[in-house]
Amino acid sequence: MPELPEVEVCRLGISPHIINQQVTKVVVRNASLRWPIPESVQKITGQVVQGVERRSKYLLLRFSTGTLLIHLGMSGTIRVIEADIAVAKHDHFDLVFAHGKALRLNDPRRFGAVLWFENHIDEQGLLTKLGPEPLSDDFNYGYLFEKAKNRKVPIKTFLMNNQVVVGVGNIYANEALFKAGILPTVKACDISEKRYDRLTDIIKSVLSAAIKQGGTTLKDFTQADGRPGYFAQSLLVYGRAGQECFTCKTTLLEVRQSNRSSVYCPSCQLP
Repeated sequence: MPELPEVEVCRLGISPHIINQQVTKVVVRNASLRWPIPESVQKITGQVVQGVERRSKYLLLRFSTGTLLIHLGMSGTIRVIEADIAVAKHDHFDLVFAHGKALRLNDPRRFGAVLWFENHIDEQGLLTKLGPEPLSDDFNYGYLFEKAKNRKVPIKTFLMNNQVVVGVGNIYANEALFKAGILPTVKACDISEKRYDRLTDIIKSVLSAAIKQGGTTLKDFTQADGRPGYFAQSLLVYGRAGQECFTCKTTLLEVRQSNRSSVYCPSCQLP
C-alpha cells in the first residue's frame, strides 16, 4: 500500500499540472471502488482546481464548491497524462482538463476511493477522527508519551493507529523503531518519555527522507510521472528478515503483528 511519503510525492507531482486548471469532463468507467463513486462527482465539471492537499493518505483536490477526496487503496496509482492516451485495464476514473491533460486513477484491486465532499463537509467522517500529521508541529515532544499512557498494545501497533498519528505505516514504523533502538513488541505504556521524544524526531526524519527521495519503491507504486521511487535502497530492516543487521551483523528476525511483518534486530532493539 502506498504510505504517507508516496502519497505526498504524488501530491507534489500532480499539483503543478492541475492547480488553476478547469475540469472539462469527469469520466467514471467503474464506480465500484471501496465506496461507490457518487454521481455528485459530475458537479466538478466546469470548475477549477484551487489547490491540492494531503491529509494522512488521502489526496484532497479543492474546488470552490467542495473537495474531491482520492485514496489510492492497496495498489492504486494516479498520474497526469495526455487526455487522449488509450485507456488501460483498471483505469477507473479520469478528470479531463481544458489544457488537454487528464488526471487518471488506475486501481487493480479497487480498494481506493473517489468521493465528493459538498461544501467541503466530510459527512462520512473519514478525516475527523485522524490524529496529527507526523511532520506537523502538533506531533511534538511529549505527545506520544501522553497518548501511550495505559496503552498495553505493542509499540508498532500503537504507531500505526491513525487516531494516534497518521501516516506511520508498516514500512516506516519498522524503520523508525530500528533507528530508535526500540523492540516492536514492547508495550506502548512501558516506554519512557525520553525514548518517545527521540522516536518523534526519528519518525519525522525517516518520513522526510522518504519524501525527499521520491517515496519507497513498491511493486505497485510509481510517481505521478511514472518513475519509481528511490527510498527502498535506504531501508535498514523492512523486507530484510534473515539478513545481517547493517549495524551489528546480527541476523534480523521477523514476527507478525496485526497481520503485518515486523523485522527487527534482537541486538540493536531493546524493550
